[in-house]
Amino acid sequence: QVQLQESGPGLVKPSQTLSLTCTVTGPSITTDYFYWSWIRQTPGKGLEWMGAIAYSGNTDYNPTFESRTSISRDTSKNQFTLQLSSVTPEDSAVYYCNRGSGWYMFDYWGQGTQVTVSS
Repeated sequence: QVQLQESGPGLVKPSQTLSLTCTVTGPSITTDYFYWSWIRQTPGKGLEWMGAIAYSGNTDYNPTFESRTSISRDTSKNQFTLQLSSVTPEDSAVYYCNRGSGWYMFDYWGQGTQVTVSS
């Protein structure tokens, strides 16, 4: 059974970099054919896939966010991290981490964490 838990600051100032961590309990994030995504939900745009890191360490990003987004991992802690730079109030959202069995597949979700961008 896999469990995912997001953590990070609930409030970020405009122009700063948002950094969120997903801690995975259960399988290793390097287990073959697992893909680890970040998805956010806003009232106006619904669910938006931001990007993912594969079991191999390869990454893929939504072109909408690619210039501002970086996803990395710490295999020793079984964690993966989202960094979103130059945030604006429009980046305020609930951010979820997720595990899928392929690119763009979303099987298991964390509970989500609210991030507000405000001065």
